[in-house]
Amino acid sequence: MSKRDFEKLLLEAIDEGLASLGESSKEAIYFHLDKSFSIKKQEIPDKVEAFTGAIENIFGWGANFLEILIMEKLHEKVGHDLKWQEPKELKFTEYLTVAKQSFLGKKRIGKTTEEIVQCEQIVMGH
Repeated sequence: MSKRDFEKLLLEAIDEGLASLGESSKEAIYFHLDKSFSIKKQEIPDKVEAFTGAIENIFGWGANFLEILIMEKLHEKVGHDLKWQEPKELKFTEYLTVAKQSFLGKKRIGKTTEEIVQCEQIVMGH
């Protein structure tokens, strides 16, 4: 699997997450991301932190709901269990990094534990 494959799955997951708000809302969000934050849809995988900041700026606390939806959709698409460093609150950008590494078959370097934690457990705190 390649980086391009992961980016395609990420964009699909974001698209599906935003579509939960309705098709016209999804298109309005992409328009707003482009015009107000200079983030084109296809650039999101390269601008994950800017995308996250823009979504949090647009939705405030409601961004957490969208981030969780996107993580769940991505987890379904990637289909891998993830190695997570340590138990802590999951941040959207950190999840995307771990998911990408898992998808590309890379091992985490550093304080990696051998615990494999599924996305739903991380997100929902089970």
